[in-house]
Amino acid sequence: MNDDFDDYDDDLPNGEDYPTLLSVIRFNKLLPSVSWFRSVGLDMGAGTLNTAQAYVDTLGFPGTFTTPVENWEEAAFAAANPDWNSSWWETEEQLRVSLTNEALELISEDDLNMALTHISATAAPLIQNTVENLAQEQGIEDEELVRAAIGSAVQTCHQAALVLAAGEEDSHPFALKYKLFELGRWPIAITGNSFNIF
Repeated sequence: MNDDFDDYDDDLPNGEDYPTLLSVIRFNKLLPSVSWFRSVGLDMGAGTLNTAQAYVDTLGFPGTFTTPVENWEEAAFAAANPDWNSSWWETEEQLRVSLTNEALELISEDDLNMALTHISATAAPLIQNTVENLAQEQGIEDEELVRAAIGSAVQTCHQAALVLAAGEEDSHPFALKYKLFELGRWPIAITGNSFNIF
């Protein structure tokens, strides 16, 4: 699946000239080791709570509380809630655009697009298999919910790759959001003053 991406890694004329691109390539190779959604529905430990708090703080939403989502039914409600905080979505979109512009100062548009395409190509089937297996095991028949979970995780991989491509730090909100997925969680959305995490 990633052979051509690995070949591209080998074909770089001088890896030191492309440090952020190489970071994205390494990130791509680590995606299969993530235990996607393994902790959904479980009690939240300090690592999850601290990461969630850091995410909302660095994103610029102080006073937002982490709200545990306890089961798939609650997750479906949170994911479909029409009262999503539009400022949250707009802030993430502004960050995405800013990171893209920063990355394009370091990497050509073709290289960036190729790297992000490979991130999606690696992440999507891994995440899809995990979520579909979980749904089958737990009797979840809500296909829209399954698609929402898959889409959210794949999008976060894309966002995390942009952080690396732009040479940003692991304290960036998108890196923290990805860390929540690494912790086995699904950070669903900020609704009002609640950051809903399954």
